[in-house]
Amino acid sequence: MGQTGIIIPIASDHGGFEMKEFLKQELSKDGYELKDYGTFSEASVDYPDYIHPLASAVNQGLFQLGIIICGSGNGAQMTANKYPNVRAALCWDVEQSILTRQHNNANILSLPGRFINFDLALTMVKAFLSTSFEGGRHQQRIDKISQLINTESNG
Repeated sequence: MGQTGIIIPIASDHGGFEMKEFLKQELSKDGYELKDYGTFSEASVDYPDYIHPLASAVNQGLFQLGIIICGSGNGAQMTANKYPNVRAALCWDVEQSILTRQHNNANILSLPGRFINFDLALTMVKAFLSTSFEGGRHQQRIDKISQLINTESNG
């Protein structure tokens, strides 16, 4: 069951549009509220136009977790990871979806819309949304990711 009061942002390009629509429908049944950043059809679009606004909102802390989808999941993930407070993870199975939350405190799940089936995607998203960060030794590693960004921007 979804968590009342928590809004999950979702965005895709044309390669992930059908999966996005499926996920919205299924997650709504479980009580999740979704904010759709687009795209809104299967017409060819540029994924950064839809991923940047979602990643920016997560970066600003407006949302805790988000879901992005493009054909391979790579372009969407690369775009989202341009933001210092975003840790977008491209996942292909349920175990990765769980581990990236537990160990990496990923806050955006990137899905390869053309390479996994819809039912697997739904199971992955539910696992991602319901898994917590373990902290501990993993927090030190997360801090080191941000440290490089701070070092580069201050140099």
